Amino acid sequence: MTDASRPDGAPEIPAGPPPEAGPAPLTRRERRRLEKERIRAQKRATRASRRTRHPFIIVGSLLFTFTFFLGIAALIGFTAGRSQYEEVGPLQQEKIVNVSGGTLEIADLLAREGVMDGGALAKTVFFGMVQAAEWGTKKEEPKAGAAPKRPEPAIKRGEYLFAKGVSIRGVIEQLTEGKVVQHQITLPEGLTSQQMVARLVENPILSGQVREIPKEGALLPDTYNFPRGFPRDQLLQSLQAAQRRVLQQVWDRRSPDSPVKTPEQLLTLASIVEKETGKAEERTRVAGVFANRLRMGMKLQSDPTTVYGLVGGKGSLGRQLMRRELEQPTPYNTYVISGLPPGPIANPGRASLEAAANPMRHKEIFFVADGTGGHAFAETLEQHNRNVARLRELERQRGQTGAPAPTIAPPTAVQPPAPAPNAPRAQNPTPQGTVQQ
Repeated sequence: MTDASRPDGAPEIPAGPPPEAGPAPLTRRERRRLEKERIRAQKRATRASRRTRHPFIIVGSLLFTFTFFLGIAALIGFTAGRSQYEEVGPLQQEKIVNVSGGTLEIADLLAREGVMDGGALAKTVFFGMVQAAEWGTKKEEPKAGAAPKRPEPAIKRGEYLFAKGVSIRGVIEQLTEGKVVQHQITLPEGLTSQQMVARLVENPILSGQVREIPKEGALLPDTYNFPRGFPRDQLLQSLQAAQRRVLQQVWDRRSPDSPVKTPEQLLTLASIVEKETGKAEERTRVAGVFANRLRMGMKLQSDPTTVYGLVGGKGSLGRQLMRRELEQPTPYNTYVISGLPPGPIANPGRASLEAAANPMRHKEIFFVADGTGGHAFAETLEQHNRNVARLRELERQRGQTGAPAPTIAPPTAVQPPAPAPNAPRAQNPTPQGTVQQ
């Protein structure tokens, strides 16, 4: 359309959008309203965020609560357990219990025997403390190429003497330290090895078999301690080790002029002294008689050696020695052989070993029982015959009056050597000695 075509002849307005007007300024009320809406939107966003984290808060709270109460329970349990561990136990009087088995079995056993309370808490405390002791045991590192060793159990099995009112702590200390009951056996001087072994076999507290009877004289008479179930062979090894130790000690302190030349000869002479007298104060004197005879080349003429030649390790003849048996040849018949027999006739103790190593110095070469438990000693055959006559008179008087004969040491008579071909003989020949074994 041209200007000529507009009816009013007004000028033409260009086409296009109207010009934009600038934003109208906000009033104070509008600004306050918008600020409130913004704050409300922030609060809604915060509440939504809190709702999103809520399950974790719950779980955390539960865990905290559980841990707290668990700690309280553990503290209470520890306090109760410690009290149970330390407090006086129910045992009313001391008691011996043979402990064996596993830890729980031992807990049941101690509860049955009244040593500790049988409740669950007491057993739990016992088990836990034993396990703690085992964990605390130092483990030995195995050598290169060797299989690892299992750790030793904390509890040492055996026979225990529990005191009255012993606590669980006291029980565990005993069991882990192995303070087992010690039994005793006394093996007196003068027994043969066969007799000593028989006593060990008869003892019901020992265990195991004796594979071999030790050599005569190889065992030291003494009192020995051992736990229940101790092996007999192991105890015999202890006796032999003790005798070797004592023999060496005595041999090292022997008299320089002793007639014995080896420890074996010392052991043999000591065994004869042991069998000849039961009186401690006579040992060195009797040893002196035999030492004098050995130096002079006289036969020892000892009845106990002759008996040993007849019965060996049995030790006992069971009757009086007969005159004809004094002439019966055996390696141990010192009425026939010269010098010492080939070995000991019994197991001597330390006192007899020391007497044989350091005999009394005197000139006596005879002794005979005096009828009172001791012996009468003599330097000459004449003195000896008088001593024998007194013994026979004492025996006759007791027989006439009917008085019982006292218990005496073996009435052994050490006989004089055979006289020289032209030597005068005693008017009253010395009777052959007899001995009741």
